Amino acid sequence: MPINITMPALSPTMEEGNLAKWLVKEGDKVSPGDVIAEIETDKATMEVEAVDEGTVAKLVVPAGTEGVKVNAVIAVLAGEGEDAGAAAKSDGGAAPKAGAPKAEAPKAEAPKEAPKPAAAAPAPAKAEPAPVANGHAGGERVFASPLARRIAKDAGVDVGALTGSGPHGRVVKADVEAAISSGGAKAPAAAKAPGAPPAAPAPAPKPTSDDQVLKLFAEGSYELVPHDNMRKTIARRLVEAKSTIPHFYLTLDCELDALLALRTQLNAAAPMKKTEKGEVPAYKLSVNDMVIKAMAMALMAVPDANASWTDNAMVKHKHADVGVAVSIPGGLITPIIRRADEKTLSTISNEMKDLAGRARSRKLKPEEYQGGTTAVSNLGMFGVKDFAAVINPPHATILAVGAGEERAVVKKGEIRIATVMSVTLSTDHRAVDGALGAELLGAFKRIIENPMGMLV
Repeated sequence: MPINITMPALSPTMEEGNLAKWLVKEGDKVSPGDVIAEIETDKATMEVEAVDEGTVAKLVVPAGTEGVKVNAVIAVLAGEGEDAGAAAKSDGGAAPKAGAPKAEAPKAEAPKEAPKPAAAAPAPAKAEPAPVANGHAGGERVFASPLARRIAKDAGVDVGALTGSGPHGRVVKADVEAAISSGGAKAPAAAKAPGAPPAAPAPAPKPTSDDQVLKLFAEGSYELVPHDNMRKTIARRLVEAKSTIPHFYLTLDCELDALLALRTQLNAAAPMKKTEKGEVPAYKLSVNDMVIKAMAMALMAVPDANASWTDNAMVKHKHADVGVAVSIPGGLITPIIRRADEKTLSTISNEMKDLAGRARSRKLKPEEYQGGTTAVSNLGMFGVKDFAAVINPPHATILAVGAGEERAVVKKGEIRIATVMSVTLSTDHRAVDGALGAELLGAFKRIIENPMGMLV
């Protein structure tokens, strides 16, 4: 019996994904654990493994298809001893057969022995329904990808009039774009029966907010870049965060001279290890690594602030899992250092380098960027002095870190130069009140300005 391979749900919130690449072809044999495809979600590109053994009979969804719904059939396997050709034709019950209208044509032909030519004349008109390019007669389902339907709707193209190049005549994005470029396949006007009253004109489509915005710019002065899944997700979550979380902000200045001196000493003392590139230090600490550790220690020092809000209860976390905002092409992602309060600075540093590298190549697993108890966003490397970050649910806090810079400070009535870093704590007022937020930020400042405590 054919085995259906379906689009997997790679995260709890995933509803659809893009089938980026097939790593097998029809006729290949696969075993459980073999990587067969790459799926793009809003945050990462994930490898999909086979869970059954068999021969790839049919790749139902072509590589590059966007917006494939979770649990939709994407391929069919033929089981052991089963004919792959037969399995491919059956598609495992994935979709109705295309071309069904053609099978009815012979039944509807006019009888050859009809004696009256006049009676025989209308027979062909009754016998053969008007063919539709992708093989579906009027009133029946037209098979097209969601993306193809959306593009066709916006361009006024009749999907049912297109010849689909996808599996079973399925209309895909390329078919619609080809129809638009050729100027054909516009939605046809309904046939009017003799004596029928003239059809009422279709109401003009209401202008969208996009249309209203584009009217403000001169035609030809801009380029439209469609949103990808990551940008849509970022937009949705930011709107959710700002509209549902009552943010408030606390800012403090931290002196960094002691931390910078300790960082220099620790990096100089790093042992060497052998790699393919030769001998390199076992670790190289950054200021951000030490900020992550300090934030984790501050949360453990002020456990009431290590919380998440839900409508029915306060979630009190037992460890500090610190998310770190990483900029990647097209957006950002927040990989998480789990139990950062228990880890050494060198471990945090090496983990962060690995997570950031895989984040930029979209190779993170969902459990590596989902959850967490707080987050750190550092724009100091861009010279930003201070800023306020948006809380990333379900977190109740996020720390925005500015650049360390030399400033004049007053100590015991004397002016001296110190390296100072401004940090701003964004807080969910439902979970962390003003005094509690101030206590958390004060603990962070003490740890940063007395960094030897991170080594204990």
